[in-house]
Amino acid sequence: MRRRTFSEADFHRREFLKAAASITALPVLGSQVHGVVRRRLAFADDPFSLGVTSGDPTPDGFVIQTRLAPRPTEGGGMPAANVEVNYEIATDETMKTVVKRGRTVATPQLGHSVHVELRGLKPNRWYWYRFTAGDAQSRIGRARTTPWNLVLPRELNFAFVSCQHYEYGLFTGFEHMAKEKLDLVVHLGDYIYEYAGADGRIRKHTGPEITTLDHYRNRYGQYQADPQLQAAHAHCPWLVTWDDHEFDNDYATFHSEEPGVKAVEFMKRRANAYQAYYEHMPLRRSSFPSGPFMQLYRRVRFGRLADFAILDTRQHRTPQANGNGLKPLAGEALSPKATILGGKQEAWLRRKWLESKAEWNVMAQQVLMARVDRLPGPPEGFPMDKWAGYEVCRQRVMQSLADLKVPNPVVLTGDIHSNWVCDLPLDYEKPDKTVIGTEFVCTSISSGGNGSEKLEYTDGMIAENPWVKLHNAERGYVRCRVTPKQWTTDFQVVEDVTKPGGKLVTRHTYVVESGQPGAQKA
Repeated sequence: MRRRTFSEADFHRREFLKAAASITALPVLGSQVHGVVRRRLAFADDPFSLGVTSGDPTPDGFVIQTRLAPRPTEGGGMPAANVEVNYEIATDETMKTVVKRGRTVATPQLGHSVHVELRGLKPNRWYWYRFTAGDAQSRIGRARTTPWNLVLPRELNFAFVSCQHYEYGLFTGFEHMAKEKLDLVVHLGDYIYEYAGADGRIRKHTGPEITTLDHYRNRYGQYQADPQLQAAHAHCPWLVTWDDHEFDNDYATFHSEEPGVKAVEFMKRRANAYQAYYEHMPLRRSSFPSGPFMQLYRRVRFGRLADFAILDTRQHRTPQANGNGLKPLAGEALSPKATILGGKQEAWLRRKWLESKAEWNVMAQQVLMARVDRLPGPPEGFPMDKWAGYEVCRQRVMQSLADLKVPNPVVLTGDIHSNWVCDLPLDYEKPDKTVIGTEFVCTSISSGGNGSEKLEYTDGMIAENPWVKLHNAERGYVRCRVTPKQWTTDFQVVEDVTKPGGKLVTRHTYVVESGQPGAQKA
């Protein structure tokens, strides 16, 4: 399928900007809600069928989120009315010691979702929360505040994850994750998949390929009704970012992978996708979408131990170089105009590094940053949808890390349905002498179905790319333990995602010592 070239896409940019301007942005709802607010609703079905979640913690608070949806795959099943939602925050899991109560309103404009940004809590401690609407009460969720920004905690435990195609497997990884000792979960994208339901798979999507707001809401409803995913959401705060399937496969800024897509239709669909994403994720008002635009990149700190830059490599990128696919590192991939971050986000990232006082500086993002030739033998094949397709931009970011002497850079990556460990050299001609950071890549939760521990091309690929330390294609998630002196990464593998009860195995462990970039097998 032919894609626009870089120059063609640049020529058509004005068309898409004009289309975006024609789409009315959603009204930003303030503290006042117009119209009657219903308080005494009686529900025939559980309105909290999608569970609860929290996210983006600070030293004095966090976001708690839920969506009222008694019929989650049928438009939600709520009346077209404002509904009062009450919330409680307690210091114990039985909710006996309530320290904060409040109320908010779930509106039909936002699919009866609510986002509460809590403040005034104590730093570095756990809380429990729940919601009430009418005669219904939600499950209890657990969240925590972070240490003060200048405090150096002893440790941070978190997991990161991506790619959970509902049809290809069960969410067993989330079931195991909910039993781990975790302070955070980092989700790196492909939370849903947009494709129409297909027969003959483990489970089946409801509805056609999703394009409308109701389509996207129903798809999130189907995913979030999964009890294993709900358990992980309720377990601890999440830091979320999207990749492509939350909207449409391999999209880039204003550019679809399919030729002939009209600008107005593309931007309408993007607006629908972005609104539904906000409605179902524990995001702050600063990420509230404005039509087909949404501010997603942001910073979350865990004291002075870890400083997370949560990036968006999809919304602001130029189209993939050289028609996408596996291509030599040439042509548009070397264009100074090609960017995977966009100018504003790249400048913001550099400013964040200038300000950072953290021991570990983390980039939580979507696609492979290490430059990896994926084709064996003399032909070169670099994936143009990854950072290799934006080589000048990648080099600028790496050079900024080196110039600013950013302590202990670690990149967290998803997307690729396999586990990787990569050193990040500044100069790939001198990979052993110029390593300045480490990249850990998580496999999928279920996308692709059961993988395999080792693929036939793994040895040859590592031989051609000596900065690659590990390649594993099983399913699961990655668990990290971070201390001031050491970063330990465990690759948690679920041996079978096609049936219940898949066993969890720690397949590999790698360690990075503070001040010594590059990972070593434990």
